[in-house]
Amino acid sequence: MKCDTLVIVGVGLLGGSLARAVRQRDVARRLVGIDRAESHRRRAVELGLVDQAVADLADEAAAGADMVVACTPVDCIAAPLIEAARRCRPDALLTDVGSTKAGIVRAVEDALPPDRLFVGGHPLAGSEKCGPEHADGGLFDGRLVILTPTPRTRPEALERATGFWQALGARVRIMTPEEHDRAVALTSHLPHVVASALAAVLPGSLCELAASGFRDTTRLASSDPRLWTAICSHNREFLLEALELFEGKLEEFRRALSRDDAARLFELLEEGKRARGGLASRGP
Repeated sequence: MKCDTLVIVGVGLLGGSLARAVRQRDVARRLVGIDRAESHRRRAVELGLVDQAVADLADEAAAGADMVVACTPVDCIAAPLIEAARRCRPDALLTDVGSTKAGIVRAVEDALPPDRLFVGGHPLAGSEKCGPEHADGGLFDGRLVILTPTPRTRPEALERATGFWQALGARVRIMTPEEHDRAVALTSHLPHVVASALAAVLPGSLCELAASGFRDTTRLASSDPRLWTAICSHNREFLLEALELFEGKLEEFRRALSRDDAARLFELLEEGKRARGGLASRGP
């Protein structure tokens, strides 16, 4: 799949990486970046990620887009897609990379005419880093992208979005928005909360003793707090379910330790080892 003009709303890490991947694989003839941050716009052009960068979709630079991808924080995704529907070509494909889906998809679908082409998306790729200077053209290569159609999604939208991500080297899986949000609450959002909590309990006086195990386990705590506040809030219901499961497992460890039950402690650690081994065998 190749499009003529691709508009990327938000040219930070994900948007910049998307632009670089599109460049490397020649998936679009022209790239336009939309970002309110002047520093992001300037760097995106300097780095050759986009041909042009403007502050908002009202600029005529975005008017001829045949595809718009929103790469902003999840609490800022619906609005630009709704605006894009008013500014861009009637047959433009609208999609996003947000890591929550149910709320975004509902807001966009409720605002768009039924003939507009929209499907929610989420590439399972990223980094704790931010900004276009960290853009990685290989970020999506071999990665899984979740597309979340609903009964209101037009088949052409799903087909074009699938072709787009596959052209960037990604694998595509279809889920409902709710299935997606429940799954990523466990696989993505819970690990961020746990990493942040673990990092926060370390007294400053012990930082020198925190070796690679602690640093690796808490790497996600380096992520942008504003971004993750929005993600956690948007997926509040399913994240609370995930936290309850995690708290239950921690309680099993607590009971085994309080009873000095080495056999049970071994079982719990062995269970974790097996699960981690199965995860590693599946690759990234």
